[in-house]
Amino acid sequence: MKLKTIFILFLLGVLILSGCTSNEQPNTPQNQQQENNQQGQDDTQPDVMTTASIVNDKDAFLNAVSSKGTWIIALLNDMTIDEDIELEGQFTHNDAPERKIALYSQDENRNITARYTLTAPSLIIRSENARIQSGTFKGDVFVDAKGFSLVDTKIEGNLYYANEEVKSSATIDEKSSVTGVTEIYQP
Repeated sequence: MKLKTIFILFLLGVLILSGCTSNEQPNTPQNQQQENNQQGQDDTQPDVMTTASIVNDKDAFLNAVSSKGTWIIALLNDMTIDEDIELEGQFTHNDAPERKIALYSQDENRNITARYTLTAPSLIIRSENARIQSGTFKGDVFVDAKGFSLVDTKIEGNLYYANEEVKSSATIDEKSSVTGVTEIYQP
């Protein structure tokens, strides 16, 4: 069992890293700032540009969702966290702001091999273009940033948006569901 977990972890890491490579000059904060300055653009840019974090415990997960974490957080098992989770910080993936909580494992052909459940009192989304994908979140979700999406995910709880603009920028695919209410709240 331990060997299988290590193999899956290694395979997932290779897949993620191979999808993130390119022949272009690395998009480091310094290179982006130089390019912006050459084009007469301001210095506005995401806080961090990073790779994936594959997690199987609470501390690693909480670190990964922080503003110093990673653009993608991939679970390796069901997880229960007894405190509110805050997904914060701006990260870049494929030259666009994005965050992703992956509640699944996949094989080398990107077929989902396992789905996981993340349980917490609430999940607060403060990162632009954040996505929860292919699993279950048990708790309430509060969305404060634009571009939120649910992909093949079930929320066993309520889904709250900070305002109409945030709600209208969100997408929920046909495979996703919310068992509670979906409405605007006052942050």
